[in-house]
Amino acid sequence: MALPPPDPQFVLRGTGAAVHTLHFSCGGKDPDVPVLFSGSENGFIHVWNLKTHRVDTALDGHGGRSVYCVETMGSKDRLLSQGRDQRICLWDLAEGRTSVTDSVFTENVGFCRCSLLKLAHGRWLMAMAGKALGEIQVLELPSKTSVCTLKPEVGAKLGMPMCLKLWQLSDVSQPLLLAGYEDGSVVLWNLSMGKALSQLVCHPEPVMSLDFDLEKAKGISGSSEKVLSIWSLNEQQNLQVYKTHKLVNAGISDITIRPDKKILATAGWDHRVRIFGWKKMKPLAVLDFHTATVHCVSFSDHKSPGERLLAAGSKDHRISVWSLYTQT
Repeated sequence: MALPPPDPQFVLRGTGAAVHTLHFSCGGKDPDVPVLFSGSENGFIHVWNLKTHRVDTALDGHGGRSVYCVETMGSKDRLLSQGRDQRICLWDLAEGRTSVTDSVFTENVGFCRCSLLKLAHGRWLMAMAGKALGEIQVLELPSKTSVCTLKPEVGAKLGMPMCLKLWQLSDVSQPLLLAGYEDGSVVLWNLSMGKALSQLVCHPEPVMSLDFDLEKAKGISGSSEKVLSIWSLNEQQNLQVYKTHKLVNAGISDITIRPDKKILATAGWDHRVRIFGWKKMKPLAVLDFHTATVHCVSFSDHKSPGERLLAAGSKDHRISVWSLYTQT
């Protein structure tokens, strides 16, 4: 018999708006306090102290426009945020500062989250949706040097990029980019050649979110319909459908695979978070707490497995935080 779903370990309230993005920073050196960053529809980024369950800092850098991407860059003091004001902001939070140190204007009006990849100490690649339809811009940070512009072939009707994932197998291998598009395709791009290596139609609707497991060369994507698509990448760099998983209710806002690659979580338009085993897509739990669309899910980067958490952010202004390690 299946175990009853757990209750949240705790709930964070006080964003005053729908929560669109979450990012943990817990793997730091002691006596660092583990924190959770959240980005809200009212333009605020909240830095939550996971020991007190309260906001340590509220950052305001997007002029009241929704924040839909927050990432740390090497430490919890270096932050990147992206908002509907078409700006990607870089922050320095060391020694209590709350200042934007630099920003990139994106010229894109969609809500495609940018993707970051660490190249070396202090050097990052960033992919973001470009100005022209279907284009993806890749920059190096912090210099903001343009690396390449990825353009679909003439006549390819991919539509807008909806979600991006930069990755590389090792420090010496070429960075690659997986992009999910409006037409339901997932495309693998080679950045150094500036060309598409493979394209796979995974969904009849726009790809809302994707994640990729480098070790297994296997990825997963969700859209506005009732199907999760699981796909793999063979040694010839060709994408192929591995299997599909039918959902009870339509609409996936976000998908994330836990860092240990054992389980994954989906954020549903049906107000629920679903947990699956990554190996066989076995449904493990349905977390039914929120009263509106769940926009985002994020796993913590705690070093110790027993401390690992899952956070979910919703349109209902609340963030639920779950401890799933014992259940899975």
